[in-house]
Amino acid sequence: MISNEPIIRVGIMEHASEVHGMFNGPFDVGGVLCNGEFRVRSERENLVFSDATGKIIFTGAALDCLHADDATCTLDNVTIGIHFHWERRERQTFQGDVRFVLRNDGTITVINIVSVEEYLASVISSEMSAEAPMELLKAHAITSRSWLVAMLEREQRNVGVASLRSIELDQEIIRWYNREDHDIFDVCADDHCQRYQGITKILSARAVEAIDATRGTFLVFRDEICDARFSKACGGLSEEFEYAWEKKKIPYLTTISDAEIQHSPLTSERQAEEWILGSPEAYCNTTDGKILKQILPSFDQETTDFFRWTVEYRREELEELLRTKSGYDFGSLKNLVPLQRGTSGRIYRLRIEGSKITMVVGKELEIRRWLSKSHLYSSAFVVEMERGSDGLPQRFILRGAGWGHGVGLCQIGAAVMAAKGFKAEEIMRHYFKGAELKKLYS
Repeated sequence: MISNEPIIRVGIMEHASEVHGMFNGPFDVGGVLCNGEFRVRSERENLVFSDATGKIIFTGAALDCLHADDATCTLDNVTIGIHFHWERRERQTFQGDVRFVLRNDGTITVINIVSVEEYLASVISSEMSAEAPMELLKAHAITSRSWLVAMLEREQRNVGVASLRSIELDQEIIRWYNREDHDIFDVCADDHCQRYQGITKILSARAVEAIDATRGTFLVFRDEICDARFSKACGGLSEEFEYAWEKKKIPYLTTISDAEIQHSPLTSERQAEEWILGSPEAYCNTTDGKILKQILPSFDQETTDFFRWTVEYRREELEELLRTKSGYDFGSLKNLVPLQRGTSGRIYRLRIEGSKITMVVGKELEIRRWLSKSHLYSSAFVVEMERGSDGLPQRFILRGAGWGHGVGLCQIGAAVMAAKGFKAEEIMRHYFKGAELKKLYS
C-alpha cells in the first residue's frame, strides 16, 4: 500500500475543437510566463496556444502549463453530466497544472494535474452540497479517496494485461464499464468516475475541513485499499459488485440492508416485484426536503423521485429509442423480460423481444443506456404493458427503485444516517462490511 500522497491526472475536457480560458496568475507555457485570457486551437496537426492579444506562444502536439504560487486556471464550456439528464456546460476553475493534448482525430483533451487531497476537496463539493452534515462529508472523503487510490494501484499491477469488459454473442451483448476506458489520464471529471469540478464548487470551508480531518485515511480490507464504490440511492438494498461489473466476489461490496431493520437480499422475481412496487423502510427512503437540499448539488435537486420512480413509453417511442441507442432494429416491440437480477433487484440480463430480432442485453448500465435518452435511474424495475386490440403492446410502463448502480455507499442513505447522528466510522462500517479504516500518510 502507498505511504505518500499521489499526484493524479484528471481529464476535464475531451473532444474539444477549441478551448478558451484564463490564467488567474502566472503559468509557465513552454518557457514563457503567461497570465490572463488564452485560446488553444487545433491547426495543421498541431496545438496552437495564443494569448489575449492573439500572439502565438506555443505550437506542438502536447503542452504542459505549469502554475506558479497559487495561480489557477479557468476554462469555459466544461461539460458536466455527460449523456445524463442533467447535462450542461459550466465555467470552471482549477488548481494545479494544466495539460493540453492533441488527439489523432484533431480534437483537444484537457488534463488537470493535481494532488489527491486537492482533488478530493473538489470531489466532495461536486458530489455533495458543501452544507451536507460533516460526518457525511468525512465518510464520502474516505470512500472517494479509497476508490481512487485502489484504482491507481490496480492499474499499476495490471499494466499490459488485457481487461475483459464485454461478452458479445449473436443475440446477447453484456457490457460493463470501468475507469480503465481512459488512456492518457487517470480519471475523468464526470459521473463515469467521480464528479470533479475544480475549485468552482468549493463554496464552503467545510469540505476542506472534512478532507483535512480524514487526510490519508483509507478503507482497508486484508491489507489492501478497498475499491469503495458509491451511488446516489440504493433503493433500500445495496447491490453486489459482480452484478454491475465483472463476475467477482468482493466481500465488502455485498448486499446490505440500508435500514435499521434487516431486509433480506432478493432471490426471486416475485420478491423483486414486491420490493420494487413497495415502499420499504430505508435510510434513503426520505422526502425530507431539508436533508436533500443540504446534500444534493443544485442540479441533482431536480431529481425528486429517486427512491421509487415510474417511466412510461409509447411502443413506437421505445422502438425508436432502442434503434438509436443500441443500433439494432427490433421491429415491433413485443416484450421486455428480466432474465437475471442482482440481490438488490437490479436487472443484469434483460431480454428484448421484437418482431425482427430478440436480444439479451446487460449489465445494468448498458440496460439503462438502451432504455433512456440519457440513463434510466437504475435497472431495478418491473415492466407493465398496456396492449391494443391487435395484441401488441401500446405502452410500456417501467416502475423502478433507486438511482445508480447501488454498489457500496448509498449517498442519500449515508446523508440520512449522518443527520440521525451516526459518525463517519459507523457509516463506513454499515456500507462496507468487514473493512476497517487505516491512515496511510500524514
